[in-house]
Amino acid sequence: MKPEQQTETLIGAVPETTTTSEKLAATRYSLLSRLQDWGDDESWRVFFDTYWRLIYSVALKAGLRQAEAEEVVQETVICVAQNIQKFKRDRRLGSFKGWLCNLTRWRIADQFKKRTGLLQGDGAGAARKYQPLEEVAGLADTTAGLDWEHEWQAHLLKVAIQRVKQRVREEQYQLFDLYVTKEWPIPRICQTLGVSQTRVYLAKHRITRLLRKEVARLEKEWDTR
Repeated sequence: MKPEQQTETLIGAVPETTTTSEKLAATRYSLLSRLQDWGDDESWRVFFDTYWRLIYSVALKAGLRQAEAEEVVQETVICVAQNIQKFKRDRRLGSFKGWLCNLTRWRIADQFKKRTGLLQGDGAGAARKYQPLEEVAGLADTTAGLDWEHEWQAHLLKVAIQRVKQRVREEQYQLFDLYVTKEWPIPRICQTLGVSQTRVYLAKHRITRLLRKEVARLEKEWDTR
């Protein structure tokens, strides 16, 4: 499949969550206040806004309830903040994408352990002990089966769309949206909006190119060493 075709296919596959960014706004600012000792608040704000939907969506698909999924978001971001310098130093930890996947899976596992009493420690000063996910019967299969790669790519595309949409003219994005996302036939677009076929094709070409660049940039954004 060509890159352009893959981009168009993924656009229709981007998962929607039942929670909006506004709903988690309070969670975000509460979380950021806990991360203030880790430096650049703006960077963490960008990180949270970029990745919370991915973590939240994966947690819901693993079978967690909404409140549990929100807890996974907070705990995962805290783990990133506490260990990001170690990650940057230790190449054995692999890519950021894989590292974030593992952190998310472990925090999802913690929520299931809380249900079953397998999470030790009361979380109020006492050190919590985490069993490896693979040692907890039933939990490994629950989260290992999640298609993290698909969720990752679909999520980054969704973020890229949001960012690119802010950088292009409204009419140009509308042409792209009708043609690529909503799959309107070109004659219908031309008749409805009073534009030529050439303008539709140009909008599709330009925005698809911008999306590919933005997705590539997002892939590298937190994966530098």
